[in-house]
Amino acid sequence: MPGSHASRRTLVTGGAGFIGSHLVEMLCAQGERVTVVDNLSTGRRENLEQVPSDALELLVGDVSSVLPTLDPGQFAAVYHLAAAVGVRLVIEQPIHTIETNVLETSAVLSFAAAASLPTLVASTSEVYGKGVRTPFAEDDDVLYGPTIFSRWSYACSKAIDEYLALAYHAERGLPATIVRFFNTVGPRQVGDYGMVLPRFVEAALDGRTLEVHGDGRQSRCFCDVRDLVPALPRLLGDARHHGRVFNLGNDRPIEILALAELVRDTLGSASDIATVPYEEAFAVGFEDMRRRQPDLARIRAAIGFEPRIPLEQTIRDLAQHILAARRAGRVA
Repeated sequence: MPGSHASRRTLVTGGAGFIGSHLVEMLCAQGERVTVVDNLSTGRRENLEQVPSDALELLVGDVSSVLPTLDPGQFAAVYHLAAAVGVRLVIEQPIHTIETNVLETSAVLSFAAAASLPTLVASTSEVYGKGVRTPFAEDDDVLYGPTIFSRWSYACSKAIDEYLALAYHAERGLPATIVRFFNTVGPRQVGDYGMVLPRFVEAALDGRTLEVHGDGRQSRCFCDVRDLVPALPRLLGDARHHGRVFNLGNDRPIEILALAELVRDTLGSASDIATVPYEEAFAVGFEDMRRRQPDLARIRAAIGFEPRIPLEQTIRDLAQHILAARRAGRVA
């Protein structure tokens, strides 16, 4: 027989990753015991160093391989954050991107449905594709580019994840909630997979040129991960939010060229800033959206969400994390 709710654990897939590790750290600090499933392809063991060992179980492997060895009855809730991430990874490994996002999410939903576990599925602002208007609202239509450009495969695969989660909710009563993250940033994020802010911070710290892709006039909204993660259990823990989709992020836009200047000025760097054509940075035919801004009306009404950490503080904290990692003899 499954234990009581209080004795059961929380399952976090991708829990050794950037966002996942912050979530795990917060849950354990609140007294929860957490099982993390992560293949460590982009996640890192050191991201969980601050979590007490008696509160954490780390299972290394693909989600679809590990879940069949587990009993759903031992868990109280599931946070599914495991996914292929980063524009560069998507462009260079489209098969991995599609299969990871769709097949692993299917495995998680099937596992959770066996015990009707409240399940939060992490999605992305990329599902809006090129967008039909801004700011992006959860019920807006979506618009993608042609299938000959793998850049859109990530958006489509995450949209399939959402369809699957909502289908499990409708057909099997799975208490699932979908959250679309918008450009989450902060300590532990790395620039290896195309993430713009850690790329800029690392270059500024080294005195290297900050390379801005495109003309730099495209705008994004950046939300500190430490503002974001407290919202997740608040959404998942309320049955009124099951079967719904929520944007989650900051709604204050900044152009990427201005972001580069902000990083340089905040860190007191003498680095140059240069624009690099998309064709040179990625591939011929690469498309990008000019503006990506969330409509936060739904999540504000649901839980009163408001991002509070200034971008300048995020930049400073990310820089400190990078420098500390270098002093410890490892990459950030």
